[in-house]
Amino acid sequence: MLDATLKAQLKAYLEKIQQPVELVASLDESAKAREMQALLEDIAALSDSVTYVRQDDDKRRPSFMIRRKGTDIGVRFAGVPMGHEFTSLVLALLQVGGHPAKLSQDVIEQIRALDGDFVFETYFSLTCQNCPEVVQALNLMSVINPRIRHVAIEGGAFQAEVTERNILSVPAIFMNGEAFGQGRMSVEQILAKLDTGSTARAAEKISAKDPFDVLVVGGGPAGAGAAIYAARKGIRTGIAAERFGGQVLDTMAIENFISVQHTEGPKLAAQLEAHVGDYDVDVMNLQRAEALIPARQEGGLHELRLAGGATLKARTIILSTGARWRQMNVPGEDDYRNKGVTYCPHCDGPLFKGKRVAVIGGGNSGVEAAIDLAGVVAHVTLIEFAADLRADAVLQRKLASLPNVKVITSALTTEVKGDGERVTALSYKDRNHDTVHEIELEGIFVQIGLVPNTEWLKDTVALTNRGEIEVDYRGETSRPGIFAAGDCTTTPYKQIIIAMGEGAKASLSAFDYLIRLPTEETVAVAA
Repeated sequence: MLDATLKAQLKAYLEKIQQPVELVASLDESAKAREMQALLEDIAALSDSVTYVRQDDDKRRPSFMIRRKGTDIGVRFAGVPMGHEFTSLVLALLQVGGHPAKLSQDVIEQIRALDGDFVFETYFSLTCQNCPEVVQALNLMSVINPRIRHVAIEGGAFQAEVTERNILSVPAIFMNGEAFGQGRMSVEQILAKLDTGSTARAAEKISAKDPFDVLVVGGGPAGAGAAIYAARKGIRTGIAAERFGGQVLDTMAIENFISVQHTEGPKLAAQLEAHVGDYDVDVMNLQRAEALIPARQEGGLHELRLAGGATLKARTIILSTGARWRQMNVPGEDDYRNKGVTYCPHCDGPLFKGKRVAVIGGGNSGVEAAIDLAGVVAHVTLIEFAADLRADAVLQRKLASLPNVKVITSALTTEVKGDGERVTALSYKDRNHDTVHEIELEGIFVQIGLVPNTEWLKDTVALTNRGEIEVDYRGETSRPGIFAAGDCTTTPYKQIIIAMGEGAKASLSAFDYLIRLPTEETVAVAA
């Protein structure tokens, strides 16, 4: 099941197990069950601290429990956790085996203090880059607090459940049989939903912080670059981020990051967070900015208000709030989001195996999505508003070679239709003949670009008619002491490497601004 290289790597990890664990399998006669048995036997053979036993004591088959021997502490996987979930499997083995959790003591105590019995079920796909964070978060919580139970379910192996529960987007999280959450969620986000008083406590703690010399708003590549460059100057630096990593977390393959031939978004985001953590930066994650009140006079304090009720103050602000997927804004889109309308072909594509789908958008993202989906679904219809596709020629040639793809250009999507439970059709208008057509399908993948996260800044700093923050060559906005960087700005070419550079530049500009303030208002700069 595992090749020699992977076995050697796994063997080294398993040496970190501090308490013996059991792999308790519930199998049937399927090919998946044989694959699972081979995987579990391979793992058990690599460590004296791991034993394999078949008990067939769970209703979901094939599945297996990773259990700390002699206890009720454990987690369950239904299906074979390979692909993106192999890391989740390795971490579960270590954590059930007593390896310390990489969480702050405050968060660990908050998990332990949860009052109630919680049974979580997470449906994932092996190609979903967002699913591991949810699986790993709930696995870890169940190890810390025995009143929490979690089973991670591979949707492709349990299609009947996926259909019964109308799951058309992953990760899909259920708690005690009821829908709990959809999409990427961290330990802190899950805790915030379970512990309703945590938001108020966090707001009080944040509001008590002293003013920052540089406060970065947003934790993507631009924000991380800005924070690192500011902290290296020895000035008081903070980051307030709705989710650290930003849009990078939703990116699959990254092959144009200079000096790194290949990486994936979640991996890069983790590396950004670790790099920021090497410096004295106050990171306030899961904090959505709601309003910015500029200083009344140059050199004064700017005020940032957060959605949770907290307020932060800073001498300079760097706005790096990034962008999000653009929506079609047609009737039915909101009604059927995660019920057939989705924005991530890598995550949700496997859920549409053998079905008919549409991809909206003829740029690189849309054409790449259509190519990927063509290998999974029965048929793909790609719909592009313009008269021609905008994707690179090499991608268009590949798309044209696929027999189960149809391309429709000069088409305006007008409505998403459904039966109340899931998508059943899409309507579009032929812009050449002004006629309306309907396509019967089960899924719609929207790939029409990005929109900047700047609505909350209206009437605060100058924005373009597209919502981008207007910046000059130094990253300065229309307000003194307020800078901006990354995909939320007018800087062209929305690329990760450009965002990082722009973040660093904005930070250097902020530092230059600070040291040129009148002496009595100048920040204390470390020698």
